[in-house]
Amino acid sequence: MPSPLSIYIHIPFCKALCSYCAFNTYIDLAHLMPAYARAICAELAYVADGCPARPVHSIYFGGGTPSLLTLAQFAQILRQLGASFALTDDCEISLEANPDDLSVSYLSELRALGFNRISIGMQSANPRLLTLFERQHDLQAVGDAVRSARSARFDNVNLDVIFGSPYESLADWQGTIGAAVDFAPEHISMYGLELKGGTSLRTQVDAGVLPQPDEDLFADMYEYAAGFLAGHGYGQYEISNWRLPARECRHNLQYWRNLDYIGIGAGAHGFANGMRYSTITAPARYIAALEKAPKQRRFPLTPAVAKHSAVSAADDLYETVMMSLRLTREGISRAHFQARFGADICDIFPAPCQKMAGLGLLHIEAERVRLSDAGRLLSNAVIREFVEAIPPAAIPLLAAS
Repeated sequence: MPSPLSIYIHIPFCKALCSYCAFNTYIDLAHLMPAYARAICAELAYVADGCPARPVHSIYFGGGTPSLLTLAQFAQILRQLGASFALTDDCEISLEANPDDLSVSYLSELRALGFNRISIGMQSANPRLLTLFERQHDLQAVGDAVRSARSARFDNVNLDVIFGSPYESLADWQGTIGAAVDFAPEHISMYGLELKGGTSLRTQVDAGVLPQPDEDLFADMYEYAAGFLAGHGYGQYEISNWRLPARECRHNLQYWRNLDYIGIGAGAHGFANGMRYSTITAPARYIAALEKAPKQRRFPLTPAVAKHSAVSAADDLYETVMMSLRLTREGISRAHFQARFGADICDIFPAPCQKMAGLGLLHIEAERVRLSDAGRLLSNAVIREFVEAIPPAAIPLLAAS
């Protein structure tokens, strides 16, 4: 059976820009949404036309704020997905949403359309931090959204939370992670704040208006949450993700296993058929590109693709290591690695494997290589050891594989 695909659909529209967000997002462009939905359908049809017959087992609407689309627009896009691709019977269909967009009636309609997973942007339980993030909701809205999701028969709910913010104390963070668990979601994504260039938060920190986040406190927050979540039945399966039993996010596993996914929409990224690519970022230009008479291009490229590059065997090797080491339980499967690259990971990367295992940051097991508990806290440093290594043994092995 052909290996399954995943599809990411980017909805770049927002009511307001969050102070930490560096994604491709826009405000005051609601008038483009009808044409944008049509453009997404056109891109889906285009990419499907050249796609080998492969089942699709996950679809993820991200943003931006996908929940700003109307139900009619979602129905339009989902009809196109069903017409263009062979969706598996258990296809995971996820929607990112702001808490204040989620009424019972809206969620019930989404459920009827086929959505079966909701990811709610909680971010914090602290009103002061929500204001700092320029979020439009409060904690009450998060609780209301989760209850509405249950009333609408959603049994797979994720909450996104952020830690390590300026002015955030350990007690603040304990309150946030405790509130998240109290809402009893099936999945919690827990992200350390990154001060990305061009964001309002980064500008304020660089100007001295806000303090730099405390790195030691950052580690304390992570360790506290990991223990707290484990004590409440949430198993960690990726550096930033915890779930109740059998509730991993299938779509994100596709990324972390470095498997093929199609990126649709303005500013989307994709990886398929040995190519990484990104689409035009500006919504109006994206729409215009898909209104032109199409010219045949190699799958998965479409008229909306702005950049693309072939992934070399060496790049594929490094990317697989970088992504798979984030999977805290699964790690790098030695059998899958051998099948993909023609050699065992410890033969290609002997020095990083020996060094990181010797420092107690890496477990080298018969079936897999994975981070230790200590290694999870220093995951970037461990991954850097592999990325910066020059494995001469890899060159002939990759050439032969």
